[in-house]
Amino acid sequence: MTNSRQLAFIALRDVHKGAYADVALDRVLQKVNLADNDRRLVTELVYGSVRRQRTLDSLIDQLAKKKSDQQPQDLRTILHLGFYQLRYQQRIPASAAVNTTVQLAKENGFSGLTGFVNGLLRQYLRKAGEQGDRGAEEKDSLLLCQSPVPHFDPLQLPENPVERLGILHSFPDWIIQVWLEQLGLAETEQLCEWMNQSPTIDLRINPLRTSIEEVEAALQSVGILVRRIPHLPQALRLIGSTGSIQKLPGFKEGWWTVQDSSAQLVSHLLDPQSGEVVIDTCAAPGGKTTHIAELMADKGKIWACDRTPSRLRKLQENSQRLNLLSIQIYTGDSRHFAQFQNTADRVLLDAPCSGLGTMHRHADARWRQTPESVRELSLLQKELLTHTSTFVKPGGVLVYATCTLHLAENEQVISTFLAESPDWQIESPNGFEFPDSAHTMPQGWFKVWPHRQDMDGFFMVRLRKTNNSE
Repeated sequence: MTNSRQLAFIALRDVHKGAYADVALDRVLQKVNLADNDRRLVTELVYGSVRRQRTLDSLIDQLAKKKSDQQPQDLRTILHLGFYQLRYQQRIPASAAVNTTVQLAKENGFSGLTGFVNGLLRQYLRKAGEQGDRGAEEKDSLLLCQSPVPHFDPLQLPENPVERLGILHSFPDWIIQVWLEQLGLAETEQLCEWMNQSPTIDLRINPLRTSIEEVEAALQSVGILVRRIPHLPQALRLIGSTGSIQKLPGFKEGWWTVQDSSAQLVSHLLDPQSGEVVIDTCAAPGGKTTHIAELMADKGKIWACDRTPSRLRKLQENSQRLNLLSIQIYTGDSRHFAQFQNTADRVLLDAPCSGLGTMHRHADARWRQTPESVRELSLLQKELLTHTSTFVKPGGVLVYATCTLHLAENEQVISTFLAESPDWQIESPNGFEFPDSAHTMPQGWFKVWPHRQDMDGFFMVRLRKTNNSE
């Protein structure tokens, strides 16, 4: 038990020094040979503690004499692990959570503070277990046998709705504000709750190699439950634990690739046709590029452009595994390409963005982005859109997409572009039915809200270059 928590502590210590959560976790897990349930525990503790960082800090602030930012960093990390288990892991007995956290403190340089750690966690439990006239003796026995569903939440919340949601669900205030302005209070809370869930895994079936029925049967034969996703003919969602993705049937044979449902919608909106020239301007690691090739029956030419060679290698590996031959890789920044002018029937700009629609997949993203980084990204997105639109032939199509839910990176980018580009107009999808048309905006763009559609947050719009464009 302690071993898993020690590994989680090591990973979290790296995260607090600046490492990405997934990189820090992977580094730790590669060094040991853990059983599947221990790997799951380490993963849950690391991602959960990072996601819930603000809430966990608030508990320390309210229960300890010294605020969280005044605690030694490693001790703060240890307290995060303890509070995370008590508050969010009902399957872990309270006694195990307390005792292993005390042990962590002892083993990592805080043997003189084990009484403080023990007392702070028990103080939380005592407050959480308060209920009417239950006697002190009964309360103490309760502390040691289970993680009680709090009758009284020890976490005190401010009245201000932005701060209240930010502390309760562990988001920076500025992100809460962005969502409140678009959704209102009730739906913002639903979105926060959705973003704190563990992410699902969706597959996209490669119809050039297999059928959705064949993949369903192969996965079910090894005990993997799946379900289809309405309106997405190639999508299967995995239900429950799967183990290593690469070991699932059909992976090596190129029958399928991992891609969230929302991302699959983007290529259907582009609607590429066999024999066309398509440019994917920010292509790596290649999920949408390979989907475009599948929709074109691997006939035509797809230029896959990206400025990061390591990510392009991943794209190349994926296209080889899926046995796709129509993809040509081009390394560089799409803002500086002149050779593609007026050459493409269709262009996809899956723009770099703040990723506010996929924060459940990236535990630390909410702490890495800032209003300033969003402003910088929106300028980059406008530059990319202005330049890559010149790649499209007159009469051709461009799809702009992001996995964020911020007006400055989505609606405002498109509105600015259209105001400056009279030869472009928004076009509705060609016969493709999007799930739940309620998220089609009157202006003609599409917004996927995760808590409504149960898939990653996305923005996408299809633009047509008029025939009289020069």
